Amino acid sequence: MSGTAGPGRTTVEERGTVRYGPPAPQPGLPVLPELTDVLARAAGRAAPEPTGGGEALRAAACGFWARRGLPTRPENVAAGPGAPGLLLALLGAYGGDVMLPRPCPAWWTPQVRLLGRRAFHVPTPAECGGVPDPYALLETVRRVRAEGGDPRVLLLSVADDPTATVPPPEMLREACEAAESAGLFVVSDESWRDTVHRPHETLVLSPAEMLPDRAAVLVDLSGSLLPAGWPAAVVRFPDTARGGGPRARTLDVLTATGAFVAGPVAGAAAYALDEPDAVGERAYTAAALHGAVAAAAHAELLAAGAFARPPQAGRHLYADLTPLRTGLARHGVGDAMELEDWLGARLGAPTPGAQRFADSPDALRVRLSTGPLLGAGPRERLDSLTAREPLELPHVRASLDRLRSVLAPLAD
Repeated sequence: MSGTAGPGRTTVEERGTVRYGPPAPQPGLPVLPELTDVLARAAGRAAPEPTGGGEALRAAACGFWARRGLPTRPENVAAGPGAPGLLLALLGAYGGDVMLPRPCPAWWTPQVRLLGRRAFHVPTPAECGGVPDPYALLETVRRVRAEGGDPRVLLLSVADDPTATVPPPEMLREACEAAESAGLFVVSDESWRDTVHRPHETLVLSPAEMLPDRAAVLVDLSGSLLPAGWPAAVVRFPDTARGGGPRARTLDVLTATGAFVAGPVAGAAAYALDEPDAVGERAYTAAALHGAVAAAAHAELLAAGAFARPPQAGRHLYADLTPLRTGLARHGVGDAMELEDWLGARLGAPTPGAQRFADSPDALRVRLSTGPLLGAGPRERLDSLTAREPLELPHVRASLDRLRSVLAPLAD
């Protein structure tokens, strides 16, 4: 069946296909000049990195994790051209079915299904996203095994897309204890860890600190360090005999699929992972900017009668417009797919619906990105980054006013 399906779509079928899934929220900021210089100097390098990353890249990753309390050796690190390909190789190495929180990042579930594995989504606790409710996890694992399934891996996040929340330490610990009790290996996606809006007030822990023998850490460098167009990601395996086998199998998958980091990008990735002053300052300033704009957008949502957990990390927030269902119904909006189309058209920016994140298609929930709120182009967005009070800039204020003008009539 064909027909119009909203802005950017040509057929109804496009609503559900993977290739039309939403990308991760981007910073919307110009590339850091120091990174551009590093990439330019390496532009003549024709050879890709070795499988799993060269020595310099893996050593830089070790330093990155050591500064976060996770001592790491280069032989326990692998690199790949972006988090999706690296996660695909990692899940291929471990085998079995995969447990995931609901909601979860849009790109997780397709990785599992592409391998022919089953993905089982477990509700998150009321306090946060990113981790499954521990009791629901244990019950789901029990049921799946009773039905002949083979759950082996729990995929979670310590700074979550889509909910923009950070699991409290006690909640993360309970989820890890449940995973250990169930015999699951934990893969922790920590790509957004360094985008926490208030780093001095928000404690971010890693499952690798709690389960050193049973947890791998995945970091997509485009989460906070590199532009999205320079794909690179790293994974940290346990420093045990248990970790050596999966790393070797992960390298096999990377080799078989030709998933090598481009040479020039590897140089920029190593530079970024070393976190020189310019990189660290940009990451900190960008996180604070997105945090301020996310908090303002959150206030607009609450004022209109919608709901959202207070955003703590990333460049987005997850809005629940269920209280505005009556107002939305006047515009023919009754589910997440219709809300995605309707709201995105009025805001002029992608607003992927709940169905993209393994959430209920009937839920009136969407992910709103803060990048489009920073301005219309590089100049305005750079002004937002350097302003003492970015919320007072006319173009930021106009973006927030537009959000209010779309939401306010729905509450009438």
